[in-house]
Amino acid sequence: MPCERKPMRYGHSEGHTEVCFDDTGRFIVTCGNDGDVRIWESLDDDDPKFITVGEKAYSLALKNGKLVTASSNNTVQIHTFPDGDPDGILTRFTTNATHVTFNSIGSRVAAGSSDFMVKVVEVSDSSQQKTLRGHEAPVLSVTFDPKDDFLASASCDGSVVVWNIEEQTQVISWPLLQKSNDVTNAKSLCRLAWQPGMGKFLAVPVETKVHLYERGSWDHVSTLSDDLLTQPINVVSWSPCGRFLAAGSVGGLLTVWDVNSKLCVERQKHEKGFTVCSLAWHPSGSQIAYTDTEGCLGLLDGLGTSTADKNTTKQVAAKKPAKDYDDLFDDDDDRLMDEGLSDTKSPAKKAVGWDDDDDDFLVPATGRVKNRGAFLDDENSLDTGSLKLGQDKFGDNNDDAGSSVAPAAPPVAPLRPVYEGPMPTPPQKAFQPGSSPAHLTHRFMMWNFVGIVRGYNDEQDNAIDVEFHDTAVHHAMHLTNSLGHTMADLSQEGVLLACPSTEELASKLQCLHFSSWDTNKEWMVDLPKGEDARALCLGQGWAAVATSTLMIRLFSIGGVQRELFSLPGPVVCMAGHGEQLLVVYHRATGFDGEQALGVQLLQFSRKKRQLISGEPLPLSQKSYLSWLGFTAEGTPCYVDSNGMVRMLNRSLGNTWTPVCNTRETCKSKSDHYWVVGVHENPQQLRCIPCKGSRYPPTLPRPAVAILPFKLPLCQTTTEKGQMEEQFWRSVLFHNHYSFLSSSGYEIDEDAQNLSQKEQQELLMKMFALSCKLEREFRCVELAEMMTQNVVTLAIRYASRSRRMALAQRLSEIALEKSNQMQEEEQEEPEYSSTRRSSGYGHTNVMAGGRYSRRHNQQEEEEDEEERGEELMEEEDGQEMEPEEATETKKRVNPFAKEASSPIKPSPTPIGKMGRANPFKVPDSGKMSASSGQPRVTNILDNMMSSKKSAQLSSSGGKPSKSPVLKPLAPKPKTKTQSTLLQMAATKTANKKAQENTEPAANLQKRPDTPPPAPPADNSENKRPKTGFQLWLEENRKSILADNPDLEETDVIKEAMGRFRTLSTEERLSWTERAKGQSGDAADLKKRKRAEGGEGLENENEKAEADESSAKKKKSLDPSSKLSVFAFNQN
Repeated sequence: MPCERKPMRYGHSEGHTEVCFDDTGRFIVTCGNDGDVRIWESLDDDDPKFITVGEKAYSLALKNGKLVTASSNNTVQIHTFPDGDPDGILTRFTTNATHVTFNSIGSRVAAGSSDFMVKVVEVSDSSQQKTLRGHEAPVLSVTFDPKDDFLASASCDGSVVVWNIEEQTQVISWPLLQKSNDVTNAKSLCRLAWQPGMGKFLAVPVETKVHLYERGSWDHVSTLSDDLLTQPINVVSWSPCGRFLAAGSVGGLLTVWDVNSKLCVERQKHEKGFTVCSLAWHPSGSQIAYTDTEGCLGLLDGLGTSTADKNTTKQVAAKKPAKDYDDLFDDDDDRLMDEGLSDTKSPAKKAVGWDDDDDDFLVPATGRVKNRGAFLDDENSLDTGSLKLGQDKFGDNNDDAGSSVAPAAPPVAPLRPVYEGPMPTPPQKAFQPGSSPAHLTHRFMMWNFVGIVRGYNDEQDNAIDVEFHDTAVHHAMHLTNSLGHTMADLSQEGVLLACPSTEELASKLQCLHFSSWDTNKEWMVDLPKGEDARALCLGQGWAAVATSTLMIRLFSIGGVQRELFSLPGPVVCMAGHGEQLLVVYHRATGFDGEQALGVQLLQFSRKKRQLISGEPLPLSQKSYLSWLGFTAEGTPCYVDSNGMVRMLNRSLGNTWTPVCNTRETCKSKSDHYWVVGVHENPQQLRCIPCKGSRYPPTLPRPAVAILPFKLPLCQTTTEKGQMEEQFWRSVLFHNHYSFLSSSGYEIDEDAQNLSQKEQQELLMKMFALSCKLEREFRCVELAEMMTQNVVTLAIRYASRSRRMALAQRLSEIALEKSNQMQEEEQEEPEYSSTRRSSGYGHTNVMAGGRYSRRHNQQEEEEDEEERGEELMEEEDGQEMEPEEATETKKRVNPFAKEASSPIKPSPTPIGKMGRANPFKVPDSGKMSASSGQPRVTNILDNMMSSKKSAQLSSSGGKPSKSPVLKPLAPKPKTKTQSTLLQMAATKTANKKAQENTEPAANLQKRPDTPPPAPPADNSENKRPKTGFQLWLEENRKSILADNPDLEETDVIKEAMGRFRTLSTEERLSWTERAKGQSGDAADLKKRKRAEGGEGLENENEKAEADESSAKKKKSLDPSSKLSVFAFNQN
């Protein structure tokens, strides 16, 4: 095998240097003591491309466009090849790694280190790591069995060990080497090599010989030696065909053996006699690149060109394919799947019996599919498609590779059908959201809203530390982890831990219930034999654990076993919040890098129900789930490995809306954000920035960063796009109010009213912008989403802008809205009960509001709510198109729920208030088009006449007080908010006055409820009173006589109570009277004024006390603020 030794050339500064070829054989890649990786197009390349990977580079490996290096900062990092972009850190050690290598398909990397550890890491997901412990000195080298079952490593402790990767156990250990205390002092680097293809032999350099061990039996079957070898062999490497073995020694001698004949077929001497420290075969088998300890690079060329002198004819035939591979590799390197041998020309190739590797199924998640042509069932079947690029896997069904292969029968056994479809994705393993990978010695077991659970598992101790963000919940705890818990969750009530089963012990669930009032604060449960805990979570008063038998078991927080149910697939993770349980599981096998996950959302309120039942969980392409949880307000959300955060949109039929992409704020490809919490109010994504990693180290304590949310709408750089994004984000992030109230929780009405106000202001701004751009149709679309009061403002704005056609259309919308409201008012009763029970599952969250405590209220509110809160619901049901308008409207009113007594009829007043003032129309049913027309003109006329007062109010900017609208007083819950406003308006007002005007202020505060400007006035006059209002007017005096010191709101409460006690017939008769009284407008107006007058008495400090209440209403219109905006724009 005469070959040509090319002259050496300088590659790196002196010191250990390594070399490899890329998959195609086009480039030679070296790394060295200067910390650079150089990419040479040929030995003569005088300007190689270089990538700086650290101060020193100790080792490198290259496959599938991924370059892995071990550098002096104790990390193993990935760069893209040949671009050289950093692609993250695969793993870290406590000292430097000494050797890295890929498995045969490039899906895993093994690394040995001076800290005696060997780690096996998945390239696609560096959190999937296996740590092999057992060496007692620095690791010299590592090599994968081509079938990916075993890994061999050599160490300075003198041993060569074969490990079972999955079980992380030693299969066998041979004491073959001389001991040393460090890699630099070792006599030999002992770079092991496993024969490619079937992996039949493991080659181990021992002193001046190479021992071959047989895979499986682990017997020492033969030794390769040469008389000229006098110094220890440093490194060995197999040819791609698996037939030749090259060795480089400390004295600079390069030797190549034919493994079948055990003969030395090539000897070359280093030109200066320096130690050879790395060898690499060209994928074609025709060249060997080598490097020495002085940083130089050399090449042996022309190997295998003429074999006649040294080999028998039998061997010639076996050798021929290796040569033919040259052409094969030239064009073929990028094909994901080889079409098999059927199209190759060489009969010798056809004669080769190809064997499969067992990992038919393993698809590297890097996207580079293992070249499998067919799924095979046994070792002897022909795999026509698994020609792995860069490796000639010569069949060795017989003992010696090649010897019996050549003239085998040309007609190969009938070929099986070739599968060329998408490959299955390995399913992602179960994990705890907010935890870092389990293989780490120091890790986060849980980081959530409540606190942090850290696990320590090192030589000294195995312990768990629990720390609370708010020490008022509980003091920090230190627990000894004698059971080996690997999972944890933390809530305001307890800590839940679980450990996997062992051969002797069952899998256990342990709960430290620190909020218990008795003295026993701990309980433990053994799971049945053969059942392992896979995921767990805590809610309010309950705990859940998902097990390996596809079951979820529920427990009370005190340890009572509750329901259990089966999952359709293996669990991925779970999260709990309050009464809600969110479970994500594998619903099927994913293909081509995709995960097929399903999600279930259950609510354990008094009426337990499933809100989402096994729908597919949307993920970004080729990503997996990385975090799952709830916002602090209780909305489910999750994050995928591409950094996309999605949140449940309850108002859109429980769909998932992307709300943030954390990758947009990452500086480099390898940086990530590790999410620890999500808040809807304020809108915050709390996460930890991780440089070059997917998860943070426990020390130093990571700092939490806050990212903003942004919906991925189009053209968010434009003013229109920005306002649309803000508007829909506001809608989405305030959906939780309606869910919480429908589930019987109290809510912060002030915040809710603010959100509605914000939404209406945004709608008005968009309206003004569309007006400017002369997009009148768009203006009408926006008006559909506004509340009545803001529509009124829009009408005013349109008429000022001389857009009379638009104003006309808007007034029709206003009319329509008030009609709808009235119809709802009448239909409400039948609806209300059913609606309430249906709860939030279907309710339209856009109509943000049903804020009453549904459960308790059922009977009590039936009558009054018909007009109040339920009114809203109705509208919400019917008016889906004017999404936002109704939505906000609805959202608002509902809130009027008192913190103290959610069951009170509050919704009624508010509902009425919001509804009533705006557009009280007469009998909606009878309102015909003809009656509508005059009304429309009225609205506009009114508008013109009232310009003056509108300006007054708007110029003030601050909402002014207004008369009390009697039957519409809101609940006192909003007192604080209203009094604040009033203080701003008039500091001198005495307390009584303030309280009386409260309702009015309330009105101002909510964008939707504020009584509209003049037009509203007008419409209101035309709108008939409800039965309750009539009854209240007649009975007000008697109520006041009984309780002279009652305030307005209390009067209404008292009235409601009394009205409810009337018999159904009586109430109906009042309603009928109300309908009958479509009395003329003047009459109504007078009555209104009278009411206004009553309010005015309390507002003595107002200069306009004697003006008509119409003017008053105008001034309290919250739209006053908006109008300022709108008119300024003009």
